Amino acid sequence: MSREPDGLAELLPQWHRLRDAEGGEPLRALLAVIAEQADRVRDGVEQSYEDWFVETAAPWVLPYLGDLVGYTPLPGYERVQAKGLEGEDGDDARSRLAEALAPRRDVAATVANRRRKGTLALLEELAEGVAGWPSRAVEFSRLVSHQQPVKLYGSGTAAANARRLERGRLVDVREGAALDLAGGPFGAVAQSVNVRRAGSARTQGGYSPAGVGLFVWRLKPYHVTGAPAYCVDRARHLYTFSILGNDSPLVTKPVPEPSATHIATIDTVPAYIRRRQLADRLADYYGPGKSFTIWRDGQDEPVPMSDIVVADLTDWRYRPRRGQVAIDPVLGRMAFGSRSAPRRGVWVTYHYAFSDDMGGGEYPRERKTPVAAAVYRVGPGQTYQRIMDAYGEWKNDRRAGRCGPDGIIEITHSGAYQEQLDFDLDPGDRLELRAAEGTRPVIRLLDWYSNRPDALNIRAQEECAGDAPRIVLDGLLITGRGLNVTGPVGAVVLRHCTLVPGWSLEPECDPHSPEEPSLVLDRTTACVQIERSILGTIEVIGDEVNHDPLPIHIRDSILDATGHDRAALSAPDCRHAHAVLHAHRTTVIGEVHTHAVEIAENSIFTGRMRVARRGIGCMRFSYVPPGSRTPRRHRCQPDLAGRENAQLVRPLFAGERYGTPAYGQLAADCAEARGPGGCPPGDGGCGRGAEDASEMGAFHDLYQPQRLDSLRARLAEYTPAGTDAGIIPVT
Repeated sequence: MSREPDGLAELLPQWHRLRDAEGGEPLRALLAVIAEQADRVRDGVEQSYEDWFVETAAPWVLPYLGDLVGYTPLPGYERVQAKGLEGEDGDDARSRLAEALAPRRDVAATVANRRRKGTLALLEELAEGVAGWPSRAVEFSRLVSHQQPVKLYGSGTAAANARRLERGRLVDVREGAALDLAGGPFGAVAQSVNVRRAGSARTQGGYSPAGVGLFVWRLKPYHVTGAPAYCVDRARHLYTFSILGNDSPLVTKPVPEPSATHIATIDTVPAYIRRRQLADRLADYYGPGKSFTIWRDGQDEPVPMSDIVVADLTDWRYRPRRGQVAIDPVLGRMAFGSRSAPRRGVWVTYHYAFSDDMGGGEYPRERKTPVAAAVYRVGPGQTYQRIMDAYGEWKNDRRAGRCGPDGIIEITHSGAYQEQLDFDLDPGDRLELRAAEGTRPVIRLLDWYSNRPDALNIRAQEECAGDAPRIVLDGLLITGRGLNVTGPVGAVVLRHCTLVPGWSLEPECDPHSPEEPSLVLDRTTACVQIERSILGTIEVIGDEVNHDPLPIHIRDSILDATGHDRAALSAPDCRHAHAVLHAHRTTVIGEVHTHAVEIAENSIFTGRMRVARRGIGCMRFSYVPPGSRTPRRHRCQPDLAGRENAQLVRPLFAGERYGTPAYGQLAADCAEARGPGGCPPGDGGCGRGAEDASEMGAFHDLYQPQRLDSLRARLAEYTPAGTDAGIIPVT
């Protein structure tokens, strides 16, 4: 039977349908209602059959199926299923949190996992399945140093002592490769005994006869394909892999494990590449399809492996010989021989580490393309080689009536585009400048003019009337200057973009111009929407008499003023910005001086906040420093902790400089902080202080506290009997 609303009506004889049409089709309307209820009954019957299988069962059935095999739900799953989360994105947040807890996968593998209980490979599989983290399990009893017997007594002791020769081995100064890995997850050098428990919540223990360590990598590997390298010194032929000129450690491209019983190796996890490791196994890391590759002078073939040498380029003291290319994977640097230096550039493919899909990158991004939009592609082998050429063609087609108001300029290559960008928008224009799928183009704004700023300018004509124009920037990395918006622009959307804080970076990831803004809203009416992006200071130059405050919406992003005492959002001279802030799951490094804050939830503000209009808006489940003037606060920190515990819940970051792998990530001590009286939602410091007991800030949706709790629960269930398991983060 058809599930169309008129399915039952179509089964009637033609004579009844004709009579029903003459009377206004009341019978058809009645049958449509009956058909809808019949479809609901049919769907319920079909779902009842699907509920017999864990792969297709409804979410509410999973605990009951798990109970049949003695499955223990992960911590927090009952609360997620019992009630939804607050806020406008409550349903989506609830589903994402339930997915992070991953009960379906756990229920399906319960019986098989219990058969493998106590194996190291199972612990690694649990870390990947429950928490989504690559890991390596290490049995510490094999690495605890002990004295070997001198004499043998009785029968059978010789074999026993022979087996013990491979355990507790002290350091051998002749094995440089083993020394390089000592103390880490792949080290084979014995350690002295540590009486602390490996799973201690206070002080991480480890090397004890009953200890098992699960080393996890929380940072993900991201690749950059065919991008130009940055020339630090043309005279000495020095380059960095990062196009921003900063040091960027190279990361291993993980290879799949051959089997489920295989123990993780250094090649199956996104580990940092060491110098000795690269020198000993260069063929495993260099070349097309591997961890990194280098091309020079536009050649199709990469630099031969025989020309690659591994060196320490910390102070650029090493001088490669003629024809050689020196590589430092720890810093992400290159040096070419003086007589064989490249003349037409260097291009690289490499992998770097970061916490999540944020800012410009080659990771997959969700996007929607209007059906009637005109698409203009820019890049090698495309119709246009420059962005402004494609923009000019779109403007001509728009004025000539050959296309509608929707225009898309798509950059198809992860290259650097150095040109002056000025977008003058007409009423009704809807322009999108975006990166193609799998690319990360870099827009370098240089000193083109000596008598005016060289920012990326977006302007709308003052005399325009009608629909205000809209512009979207998606998937771009903008360096050298900032973004300047002027005039009656309707909306400015930054999605998966990076506006480098401080305009550009020094080699140590220090900002080149720390006091310069990344986004200037100069007498405009634009509604700014920032989603999953990284940018520097926002400066608002507004007309407080003739215009309403600008709405600024920031979601899942980092707003970085390059210093806690610098203004991240303000007007010139640190006056109050004529804007209304909406912050959702955002990390703000710096001070905020604004007209009003409509909503700030699950966010971190490291600098003091000054709000002029405090009677409207709300801050909830966020951190704001003491002494701030804000609207009313609901379960914020350090209010809940109290004045005496304010220092215990302040945010601590593993990295505060853009360009470092752990940029914006909460430090381990901060992530594990718990507020007074346990850890209900909002009472867990910054690491567990969000409304769902996750961490505050830009990486809220990673749900790392829930993943950590879930993994601990599974380790307690599946570790070998009599052992103590601990989770040790490597990144």
